[in-house]
Amino acid sequence: MEEILRLFPDKIKQLIKFKINERWDVLQEIRFRLNRPIELIFDNNKIEWIKQTVPDRKDSTYVLNQISQFSLYRMEDELREGYVTLEGGHRVGLAGKVNTLNGAVKAIQHITFFNIRIAKEKIGAASSVLPYIYKRKYLNTLIVGPPQTGKTTIIRDMTRLIATGWRDVSAKKVAVIDERSEIGGSLKGLPQHNLGLRSDVMDACPKAEGMMMMIRSMSPDVLVVDEIGSYKDVQALMEAIHAGVVVICTIHGESIEELKKRPSLLELFQHNVFGRIIVLDKHSVPGHISSIYDQKQDNIFHKVEVTPDEVGWSTSFHRHNNLDRF
Repeated sequence: MEEILRLFPDKIKQLIKFKINERWDVLQEIRFRLNRPIELIFDNNKIEWIKQTVPDRKDSTYVLNQISQFSLYRMEDELREGYVTLEGGHRVGLAGKVNTLNGAVKAIQHITFFNIRIAKEKIGAASSVLPYIYKRKYLNTLIVGPPQTGKTTIIRDMTRLIATGWRDVSAKKVAVIDERSEIGGSLKGLPQHNLGLRSDVMDACPKAEGMMMMIRSMSPDVLVVDEIGSYKDVQALMEAIHAGVVVICTIHGESIEELKKRPSLLELFQHNVFGRIIVLDKHSVPGHISSIYDQKQDNIFHKVEVTPDEVGWSTSFHRHNNLDRF
């Protein structure tokens, strides 16, 4: 967790390290707010506070300098989006005073609120899901869930398994469009997370453009995309599907009914694009499946018995079984 601890001044760093101790694997967020105690959020929605010190303006400036590597200009695009992705795929949400230009957000100025979201690679997280999305071939799949329900964790492990192979299913060429650098956690173009043997990653690229670039240049069997939602995203998805490429993607949402009310997604539901829709819900541990729907939107979810030897292996040749979460 050195990539996280380096963000903070020494005194705060030591307090965080002492408070968390050996619990990094269940830490979800560090909330750093000017003139308020530091908030730690763990699995099971457990909240703890560091009250021995309260960050001041100097501490806030220190954190911002570490995130930006002393160059806010370098972060211009990220500041417009309201987040920055760190080495390892960790994501820092930012808030403060917004500067606008012609009614659009130009940047966030006087940043005084930071939300450090901890990226977690959980090998085996998608083991129970693979039998649902593969029926002689992979099916177009949408993973739905509110924030912090494990969508990225699931799609990352799906990528690993599809690109490496599982049971008697051979590995496929997988193209990952990782606009927010959260799936692969890439550093200088090299993924820090295990995405399998036959995966190729387009890092920090807008989704719509990235999908078309990867189809033209990398001839993928499967496209993996995180957090779709805009009209441009949907049009690019449709183009990919018409080109014969399977698409697996995530989206923020509570339910299928909610998604159908979004104008930008209307075309996807009108054409029954997705053979599987996986809905995650708020649970003590991220990655908890509420339901899995087929193309007719019938709930087909039930617990699938999968042994570690069948799907829970990685390129490190360590076997895993992580089925207790499903």
